[in-house]
Amino acid sequence: MGSAVWQHRDRLPSVAIPYGDASLWSVLKQVIGKELSKITMPIQFNEPLSFLQRLTECMEYSYLLHKASEAVDPVERMQYVASFAVSGLASNWLRLGKPFNPLLGETYQEEQQDFRIICEQVSHHPPVSAFHADSPDFRFYGAIDPKIKFWGKSVEIQPKGVFTIELPKWNETYTWSNVSCYVHNIIVGKLWMEQYGTMEIVNHSNGYRCELNFKPAGWYCKDLHRVEGFVLDSSKARKTFMYGKWTDNMKTTDVKSYDEYSTSTSNRGISRRESAKESVTHTPRKMLAKLNSLTIGSFKHSTDEANGSDDGHCPLEPPDGEIPKSSSTISLEIPNSTTLWEADPRPPYSPECYHFTLFAMALNELPPPETGIKVCPTDSRFRPDIRLMEEGQIERAAQEKTRLEEKQRESRKARRSRKEKEEKARWFKLGVHPLTKQESWFYCGGFWETKEYQALNIF
Repeated sequence: MGSAVWQHRDRLPSVAIPYGDASLWSVLKQVIGKELSKITMPIQFNEPLSFLQRLTECMEYSYLLHKASEAVDPVERMQYVASFAVSGLASNWLRLGKPFNPLLGETYQEEQQDFRIICEQVSHHPPVSAFHADSPDFRFYGAIDPKIKFWGKSVEIQPKGVFTIELPKWNETYTWSNVSCYVHNIIVGKLWMEQYGTMEIVNHSNGYRCELNFKPAGWYCKDLHRVEGFVLDSSKARKTFMYGKWTDNMKTTDVKSYDEYSTSTSNRGISRRESAKESVTHTPRKMLAKLNSLTIGSFKHSTDEANGSDDGHCPLEPPDGEIPKSSSTISLEIPNSTTLWEADPRPPYSPECYHFTLFAMALNELPPPETGIKVCPTDSRFRPDIRLMEEGQIERAAQEKTRLEEKQRESRKARRSRKEKEEKARWFKLGVHPLTKQESWFYCGGFWETKEYQALNIF
């Protein structure tokens, strides 16, 4: 893998397109009562990547999985796997642009020196994206069926699905599900986001687990981006404490050092008794003053339809319209700590490039002809709307986006009229995860060995 090496680009062809006078709420209020994951957004709210490419960004810190494979201590292996799970969220920070919805049958492939990955849009209704990455040291695979939910002034994106990592050297399998992402100030103020909830990484081979709490910012914002939790053995004994910020880093320290630090800073520092229960339930009634055009029935309908329930919790929000800032008075350096992972700094011009990381800037780049790398015709890099948008041709990009969406709808209508089933996924098949017993999609094999790809006309 990664047989051909070239100098990847380090910026986009054109600067980001500003939102202008566009308002996210002005769009969302038009679709109350509809399934929100199927919203067609104006292109001003997009970023020039497909969701399949966004999925690939989970691999930016793949070196953590190689470190996990090399580690002899099972606790150390869990620490690196858990750090990898957190690192996959780091590129989300400040990325408020929506990736393009993949078309049914769309794929994305990427080969680098230490891994390769294939992604495919395996279902359109509901939208499901599957992926499989591998190297001699690991296999990483899963599928995401995103759900979106209104919480008054916020929108919650729930990345439904299970991620799996296999370490063949140790005959170990780890699974977890990502936490929810919240976008705040959709009615008034500047948009900002946070990750919130509990992520449980389970080693099914030895019973070890890591329970990480992604903390809400809260009113005083002292916990903005904070992540913390313990690695537990099969008897639930605490083996080590992990902490950090999902935007920046993950560290670890021994339990004794954590206990001493926690005791000495009990009134201002990290408390092991804290939990994700520090939240508040927002109901549709609390925002009727701002949403006077809606009824409680219609608002509740949109929530129920997207998630099947009106119950749940949304993180406590700062005052209206404000963007929280992380408190510098709260120490995040516990004695005897070791850094497991640090996010690479983004270039100073990142805000002009949709806040992309350097890794993200190269994802839509086609390999030069001299590399001899073949790209499947259904690859996201060949989507004309994404290509035009990254080149700054917003009007043409919007036209192409509309054309592709209409083409997909017409294709679906034609199949229904012929009483044909939806196109089958080519590289993945639906099955039941042998460990979690949940339905998921699994790689069939054969993509990298195929010499001539079947040219499906999806673009």
